[in-house]
Amino acid sequence: MNEKYLTLKKYLADLGSAAVAFSGGVDSAFLLYAACDALGTDKVLAITAAAECMLSRESKEAEDFCREIGAAQKKVVIEQLEIDGFAENPENRCYICKSALFTELRKAAAGSGYAALIDGTNMDDTGDFRPGMKALAELGIVSPLKDCGIYKKDIREMSKELGLPTWDKPSFACLASRFPYGERITQQKLDIVEGAEEVLRSLGFTQYRVRIHEAGSCGFIASVEVLPEEFDLFERSRDGIEERFMELGFARTDLDPAGYRTGSLNKNASV
Repeated sequence: MNEKYLTLKKYLADLGSAAVAFSGGVDSAFLLYAACDALGTDKVLAITAAAECMLSRESKEAEDFCREIGAAQKKVVIEQLEIDGFAENPENRCYICKSALFTELRKAAAGSGYAALIDGTNMDDTGDFRPGMKALAELGIVSPLKDCGIYKKDIREMSKELGLPTWDKPSFACLASRFPYGERITQQKLDIVEGAEEVLRSLGFTQYRVRIHEAGSCGFIASVEVLPEEFDLFERSRDGIEERFMELGFARTDLDPAGYRTGSLNKNASV
């Protein structure tokens, strides 16, 4: 294994024990595996938030991963829409959410006797508008991947070498990231977005986002981001996509000509 992985293992071993904030995504799956490798499964706990903005399918995949590597898992129920200020969706929404969420995860970790709560923040996360990172710092959450200088590309490469099934898993951020700042987040709209993205997944798209926009009395507009190399697939499937999106509650479906990219709704956010 390469030098970065060995550095990470030493870092984790020095913690003594750790609870991992585990979503089931590429980063947290790699971190959980590395923690179990460095500390042993008896000194590691995967803590997963059960919340409205988390994809339902991700919850099942997170359970399967923990079972596969023999890691203990604990679920903590978080009612995100009840967090003061979250549903109004201000620019610091991620800060508001992570402050509340990681406060609960930290309580669960401490209550279970683990020395540190660690998360999958990596070096790529330092290059975008990420107000949630301030919350992690304030709460003393440890980010081993970032601290060891590990990037997303490194994580995928090492995950593949380790034989982890998540090595080529698409990135799926919290569903709240599909809402332009200032547009209220509701359970109805979360369900619509999740349903729309499941349509794209079922059609074979590999990386995608469905951004939801309010259009007054006209209803909701879907702005679909897919990889440029999958534009042709979208055009071939357009009629079916539009029909199924309309059934979900979208009045109109647009393909974003810029294609898929992370943080596309952050471009006008305050840094």
